[in-house]
Amino acid sequence: MAGSIPRTFIDDLLSRVDIVDVIDARVTLKKAGKSFKACCPFHNEKTPSFTVSREKQFYYCFGCSAGGSAIRFLMDYDRMEFVEAVEELAKLVGVEVPYEGSRPRATLQSGNSTKPLYALMDKLAQFYTLQLRQHPQKETAVAYLKSRGLSGQTAKIFEIGFAPPGWNNLEKHLAGEAEAVTQLVQTGMSIKKDSGQIYDRFRERIMFPIRDKRGRVIAFGGRIINDGTPKYLNSPETEIFHKGREVYGLYYLLKKPGSIQKVMVVEGYMDVISLYNHGVDNAVATLGTAISETHVQLLVKHTHEIIYCFDGDIAGRKAAWRALEASLPSVKDGIQFKFMFLPDGEDPDTMVSRVGKAKFIALQNQAKPLSDFVIEYLLEQSDYQTIDGQARLVELAKPIMTQLPQGAYAQLLSARLAEHVEMSENDLYARFFPNSRSNVQKFHADKVAKAEKPSVIRLAIAMLLERPSIAERLDIPNNLSELQMPGVDLLSQMLVFIKGNPNVTTGALLEYWHGTREGAYLLKILHWEHHVPEEGVETEFKGAIDILYREIKDQRLAKLLTQSKVSPLSGDEKGELARLLSE
Repeated sequence: MAGSIPRTFIDDLLSRVDIVDVIDARVTLKKAGKSFKACCPFHNEKTPSFTVSREKQFYYCFGCSAGGSAIRFLMDYDRMEFVEAVEELAKLVGVEVPYEGSRPRATLQSGNSTKPLYALMDKLAQFYTLQLRQHPQKETAVAYLKSRGLSGQTAKIFEIGFAPPGWNNLEKHLAGEAEAVTQLVQTGMSIKKDSGQIYDRFRERIMFPIRDKRGRVIAFGGRIINDGTPKYLNSPETEIFHKGREVYGLYYLLKKPGSIQKVMVVEGYMDVISLYNHGVDNAVATLGTAISETHVQLLVKHTHEIIYCFDGDIAGRKAAWRALEASLPSVKDGIQFKFMFLPDGEDPDTMVSRVGKAKFIALQNQAKPLSDFVIEYLLEQSDYQTIDGQARLVELAKPIMTQLPQGAYAQLLSARLAEHVEMSENDLYARFFPNSRSNVQKFHADKVAKAEKPSVIRLAIAMLLERPSIAERLDIPNNLSELQMPGVDLLSQMLVFIKGNPNVTTGALLEYWHGTREGAYLLKILHWEHHVPEEGVETEFKGAIDILYREIKDQRLAKLLTQSKVSPLSGDEKGELARLLSE
């Protein structure tokens, strides 16, 4: 893949970096036996449950289950993208990141080519805020903000400014800076005529800096003060601003200490600011676009509950349904999506001004869960009292259900739908997910699995994850993957990976499988008490591999015996059977 970072480099980088140094530079760690401890930076707690292991090169919180490698910590703590986190660690150890093909766009945007643009935008934000305080014609802008009830403190926090009248205020402000004109056009802050002259895009507007999640000014929004159109104007798409990937206000949420319990998505930045002004400080807004899957994926990285706030009219309902469709692929256990509908004629700004903080938060807490919204919508579209209506209900539900990840949420929603059609919840779930097991089968399988003694494979994976080096000196059966046992594929893949990457750490293993079902399993199993003494891990692991090797032989023996009853064995197969019977 063009622009990707070789896996071997990432593994080598993680072996060079000391995760304790990386985290301790941001969160004060205290020695606790072989590990280090601190209060978790990802959720509020009074007793430290956040541990960092230098030996295994990973971190884990027993309170909120956050965990991973040094790369993952930078992504979660410093709000970096994956490539940015890799580059940051590479700087620490003095190596350069190799790229397969061209350098990816994401890192180009964080590189030297765009640094001057970010610097310019920050300079312009300061210019606009200064105009709101000092420009001779500031009073109209100040009067407008006061009419909206905004305090000076709120205006300061969101760095609200004023673009004064005039066609070339920015060019004058940056006079003498050689690249100023080019950069103003590049960032969309000025428009270039065919004649070559430029003029300011924003004039006589209240100005709102738009910051990305790292706090860099990437664009502006402007609200007209006097008569004119458009009422609200955003910067155009530029090298550093892509409105389909940004949400206004996220940066301010991420500045707050602790984890973000819930995020409310509203329509515009004035709604975000007005809500904050009234003490409701968990709102963000899209930038002139409908909520997209990209927006949702960005938000679920930072919270487990998203509330969409819409007008209760037809247009609001349609917008809510589009938000629901964008959210379906991100629905999973632990993530909640809710819908809050306001009375006709109200928006978040007017609503919070009328009812106040306490009542608005109470309304927010009463928001409708995604499942209720789906059920209500589907029931409105079909006469489920009749057989034909029930069939229509199932067909309408199918494209929605199939977008959901298979799991508990999809099963529970199927059960809700089954209440309105003459089908069992298991049959309905099987209709949506033909290749899955039914709820009842899965329920009983889970019960049996919990009651069973931990398998040899689970024990082997746990020991291997704790000390990867134990695999380096052992002869591992190359036909291990032939075993018909749960988890054998993951164990086999781990062994191959470790053999090909000597000195790999626990943190590197977690990073390799991060974001996969296997990765979630490894993180969970990492703190399972397997009761094997540290000095006996290598011996126990060898014993587990021996058991699996014998199981391979037993399975092969059973297969040959069964085959011999159906058709004659070949000469080689007869020899193999004789050998297996004698062992």
